[in-house]
Amino acid sequence: MNDDHKRIIIEGIDIPFMDLVVLLVKLAFAAIPAMIVIVFVFSLVTSLTGGLFNVLMFHM
Repeated sequence: MNDDHKRIIIEGIDIPFMDLVVLLVKLAFAAIPAMIVIVFVFSLVTSLTGGLFNVLMFHM
């Protein structure tokens, strides 16, 4: 086998329970600002497209 192509096989990951709980709590806290940004961008796009369709609908 060539040295450039090495295979790695992961059979199992052993994570202690409390470390997993801490990781998931950090993930939940990180999701809150991300959700706020996504809602802000979605509302901005919705407002712009709604306004554009409103202008196009009533000025024809």
